Amino acid sequence: MAVQSGGVATLEYEAVPAVEGDEARPPLGTVVMKFGGTSVAGPERLQGVARRLVAAREGGNRVVGVLSAMGETTDELIALAHQVSARPVARELDMLISVGERISCALAAMAIHDLGHEAISLTGSQAGIVTDTVHGKAKIVEVRARRINEALDRDAIVLVAGFQGVSTAYDVTTLGRGGSDTTAVALVFFIVSESCEIYTDVEGVFTADPRVVPEARKLHAVSYDEMLEMAASGAKVLQLRSVEFARNHGVRLHVRSTFSDAPGTWIREEDERMLEKALISGVTHTVEEVVYRVRGIRPARLFAELADASVNVDTIVQTGDGEVVFSAPAEDAHASAAALERLGVEWSARDDLGKVSVVGAGMKTHPGVAARAFAALDEEGIEPQLVSTSPIKIACHVERDQVESAVRTLHAAFELDTERAERAHG
Repeated sequence: MAVQSGGVATLEYEAVPAVEGDEARPPLGTVVMKFGGTSVAGPERLQGVARRLVAAREGGNRVVGVLSAMGETTDELIALAHQVSARPVARELDMLISVGERISCALAAMAIHDLGHEAISLTGSQAGIVTDTVHGKAKIVEVRARRINEALDRDAIVLVAGFQGVSTAYDVTTLGRGGSDTTAVALVFFIVSESCEIYTDVEGVFTADPRVVPEARKLHAVSYDEMLEMAASGAKVLQLRSVEFARNHGVRLHVRSTFSDAPGTWIREEDERMLEKALISGVTHTVEEVVYRVRGIRPARLFAELADASVNVDTIVQTGDGEVVFSAPAEDAHASAAALERLGVEWSARDDLGKVSVVGAGMKTHPGVAARAFAALDEEGIEPQLVSTSPIKIACHVERDQVESAVRTLHAAFELDTERAERAHG
């Protein structure tokens, strides 16, 4: 139950009770370390994660680990659900897929005990992660970290199941793809850690996907706004909402590899030293968007209906003849189509396009970026079908079979294969 008091909602929650001193914060020296699915994909990798957590504890830190499900566990559980039901009920799907992270945490705790240290695994609800009531895309509204703090006070390593929480209606909820990142960032804020270490299968944020551009460079630092644009435009290294939370609460993120001790990429407030280096931070791409064209409706009503359907709209363009063009993730295709059918409008969709984006805080103060980008694409015979911009991004939807060529073209045009692009500084 939420009680309104002085303009601030206070949660009175049965499963995560408020107690005197619950909001007391521990001293600095706490580290939050998040490990993605590839980092825990199998017994040997889980043991490696346990050794990293123990090393941090032996270094004098209070340690909180946030773990994702092992490998493809979540996808396998979703597939299993669809074998049983054509349209799984959202509440029960959340109950099902939340088990993956719990398995990872329990196994890692066992491995830590074998290394001679105390550890405790906690579900999202046991860790006090309270969310809203939206299944599949829940948002964290509060963290009651009493059990975490008590375990840290006992010098235990605390393992929190990522990607999940418990709603104000007492149901298990999940936070959407990449939700473990959001869990980790929220814990940094609520238990007061100076930064959050995000461990993954890459060494940081690159100027482009190295699988597409082998010459891509690892960035030393990226601003919050740049990372938001990159995450929204296809860079899969961090979940968009985790970056939003980090920016809003001043949480610095360090993205690094589970399988290397090399330094990674810092996500932090904008620094003039960043802008003195490369003008553009990177080129991102995605082929997992659908572009919709809609006629016969006012934008206010259209986007209100899409919002009610929890569709994450990205690009929006309104033409002079009353046509509205927007894009949305492919995973929202069913919800988008259902919303448009309810509205009874004339609409069409294209799933044969991909989006390529040039992102960089430097373009705010340097003219000519758009001219340079479109000239490079034109020279390669690549014609954008849809263009959208922000102060630090130019995004083009192009034919899907031209996406990788466009990425390589733009990466070369802005000389992102040079040492300068790394933005190295102390």
